[in-house]
Amino acid sequence: MSDKKIRIVLIDNQNLFRQALKRILDHELNFEVVAEGNNVDEAKKLIQEKNPDIVLTEINIPGIESIFEECSSHVRVIILSDHDDECFVTQALKLGAQGYLLKEMDIESLIEAIKIVSDGSSYLHPKVTHNIVKEYRRLARDNAPNLLNKVGYHKQPLHLLTKRECHVLQLLANGKSNRELAEELGISQATVKNHVGNILQKMNCNDRTQAVVTAIRSGWVEIN
Repeated sequence: MSDKKIRIVLIDNQNLFRQALKRILDHELNFEVVAEGNNVDEAKKLIQEKNPDIVLTEINIPGIESIFEECSSHVRVIILSDHDDECFVTQALKLGAQGYLLKEMDIESLIEAIKIVSDGSSYLHPKVTHNIVKEYRRLARDNAPNLLNKVGYHKQPLHLLTKRECHVLQLLANGKSNRELAEELGISQATVKNHVGNILQKMNCNDRTQAVVTAIRSGWVEIN
């Protein structure tokens, strides 16, 4: 990433939360919160005036689809929400969100996610990813059981990944964050990032969700 600051417009109708988040993000050297607002009309005006890199917004704002319509192709929208339900996530992705984060996440993970989206990738909170792949597994089992391996059976892709990478892939499918992965494996978060990056490259996937869905379809991981 270049030294250029990531310019953020922050939209949330909870003033106290929004102001606290602004203070936190402003302490990050790579970030600049250029404006904040609490409704769609303010968001549209601020996007036009400030031309940000990132719009970080709650999903429950009435008329939120107008925010996406206002954004030019280089402006990336990230949802920061209390809701991890699959229906909310699906709505956000259909609208064009490049990220879906939960307000319960720690600051380090939030900052990492914003940087990932700013770099051109997508990011879903691990808990959201886990819920989506569980729903995918349920639908596939109900509608096309032959597409999935027998429940309880999986085979690690040792032809493609190392044993450690297979373990990391399974933990990703379990909805673990980088911090939780680091704690469980007894390694640094930087090493976790390297493992995840290697997995995505070897599997030719753009993000964690795609990797996990691919792994489920291939019978490489278990989903409880």
